[in-house]
Amino acid sequence: MSANLLAQETSPYLLQHKDNPVHWRPWGEAALKEAREGNKPILLSVGYAACHWCHVMAHESFEDADTAALMNRGFVNIKVDREERPDIDTIYQTALALIGEHGGWPLTMFLTPAGEPFWGGTYFPPEPRYGRPSFRDVLAKVLEVYKESPDKVAENAASLKAAIAKVSESKAGGAVPPNFPGQAAAAILPVVDAVHGGIGRAPKFPQPGLLELMWRGFKASGNPEIQRAVTLTLEKMCQGGIYDHLGGGFARYATDDQWLVPHFEKMLYDNAQLVSLMALVYPETKNPLLAARVAETVEFVLRDMRAEDGFASSYDADSEGVEGKFYVWSEDEIDRLLGADAQAFKSNYDVTAGGNWEGQNILRRMTPYPGDASTEETLQRCRKILWAAREKRVHPGRDDKVLADWNALMIAALAEAGAVFERPDWIAAARKAFDFITAKLSRDGRLRHSYRLGEAKHAATLDDYAAMTKAALALYEVSGESAYVAIAESWTAAADAHFWGLAGGYFLTADDVTDVITRTKSAMDQAVPSGNGMMAQNLARLFHLTGKDDYRRRAEATVAAFTGNLAETFHAMPALLAGNDILANAVEIVIIGERDAAGTKELLRAVYASSLPNRVLRVVAPGEALPAGHPAHGRGQSDGKATAFVCRAQTCSLPVTAASELAAALAAR
Repeated sequence: MSANLLAQETSPYLLQHKDNPVHWRPWGEAALKEAREGNKPILLSVGYAACHWCHVMAHESFEDADTAALMNRGFVNIKVDREERPDIDTIYQTALALIGEHGGWPLTMFLTPAGEPFWGGTYFPPEPRYGRPSFRDVLAKVLEVYKESPDKVAENAASLKAAIAKVSESKAGGAVPPNFPGQAAAAILPVVDAVHGGIGRAPKFPQPGLLELMWRGFKASGNPEIQRAVTLTLEKMCQGGIYDHLGGGFARYATDDQWLVPHFEKMLYDNAQLVSLMALVYPETKNPLLAARVAETVEFVLRDMRAEDGFASSYDADSEGVEGKFYVWSEDEIDRLLGADAQAFKSNYDVTAGGNWEGQNILRRMTPYPGDASTEETLQRCRKILWAAREKRVHPGRDDKVLADWNALMIAALAEAGAVFERPDWIAAARKAFDFITAKLSRDGRLRHSYRLGEAKHAATLDDYAAMTKAALALYEVSGESAYVAIAESWTAAADAHFWGLAGGYFLTADDVTDVITRTKSAMDQAVPSGNGMMAQNLARLFHLTGKDDYRRRAEATVAAFTGNLAETFHAMPALLAGNDILANAVEIVIIGERDAAGTKELLRAVYASSLPNRVLRVVAPGEALPAGHPAHGRGQSDGKATAFVCRAQTCSLPVTAASELAAALAAR
């Protein structure tokens, strides 16, 4: 069939390419069958809607008639949105790494008609540059090799397929020491930038999972240097250009070491994880900067990232074809819009005539927050004026598909932050989004991964089940509604049935998905926590909540499946190690009282005023039974008042009825 078939898709990324002269196909059996029947190699192009270099390659090559003609003659051309099919992307990114190339997007892979990779790269320019061959030369050479050296192609494909399968084998190890977070944090500390925060040098990524692991290490050890490394990093990010000081929200990463110059795309998952991290750190530090950034980021999400009752995936880095154009300012614009207040704003936000980036100004806060009340009032007024003016610009593209796993991360973040900052409206938004996902992206006890234009598509991955279970448990904690635990148990059962591997750990792809050449398994976190890491956390929490020993055994087996070379890989598995920490070092808090009673609310306020990464909280009505094996089983209220018990390692504190006493009990290491 000689046609571009992407107009039939719902993915904004795929629809960006529907008018290309390339005869694109979506990934699926029809495209693979076409390649087999025509004995044509597959050109697989993987990207996502907010990807700057994906746009560049599209304009240079995929919109070029001559290049498209060469692609159409020689290949079956398949376009994949990596956010819709993370399992496909993972397989071929792994193949690229095995070839010896750096991964990234756009991913350009050449496959046999069976879908097996034999060579690839990322971005290729239209003419030789950057030390890379032109895309047309690559196409011609690949076709030549495919036709004239089929044995070599087959050998490469077989070798890569075997290597991918081997990489996906988990390396089992023994039990992780209960005090490992402290050891891990101490090992990471030397590579933290002591001036600007963050891990290593440019480019710098937020890495909230690694920062959470360090925070766990601080809470376990009390080492103030570890605490400072985390708080410094958060403060520098919150003040830097990676943060949108007008509209709220964080960009994906900074291209420099000072957090000034962002890669301007905004991703839902980054903002979800950073809200969760700041909500964890804030109770310890009471830093008003963190409180402000949480509130502003949540406002951004609820205002700009709504997609029906769920949340959109991302905002593009580009507008009008220029990266960052929407976000930067000239000094003349600032002067014209702010008038008498301009000088105060410019000195606080690093605005100069020459600019701080390519002749333009990226806003970053140069003075401590908060300043005096008068200054903050002026700056807030200025920000509102500039935001209103910016709203009249051409906005970056928005990818409004709803992804189950990314939405779940934001649902959990809203629930956690809503409790810490006493914002019931945030919790209500989390519940609404959770209900939307369960209504629109689940059927017959199974989840779907992606939703847009009324259509739920693609089998859910492990990450979807793990993240939605995490969200259910977060909502249970803030609501006390047992239905959320039942949902969490149901999805955990589905993950066990369809993703568990006999050697331990979970596969990314379900056992009834038929269009992948292999099923990968990993506990390495990427931009989001690994599914295995989130499952370890969920299983640990379910064990503590239900007392069911099967959850403990499965949590231990999940952790053990990936710890064979822990000393070399711990920094890449913070989510998995968090699961082990929750299992081994849970702080179980039981409050016996009616949830809406004043005494119960005071005790809950004390709980959320404490930074407790291993918190397992439940509120039970007087007379309601705890699981038989729970250390607080059989305990009741003291003097008819709302009463709390703090339990660690199967040992509970004396009954506590005063919020101050509960705070003291929670502060003990």
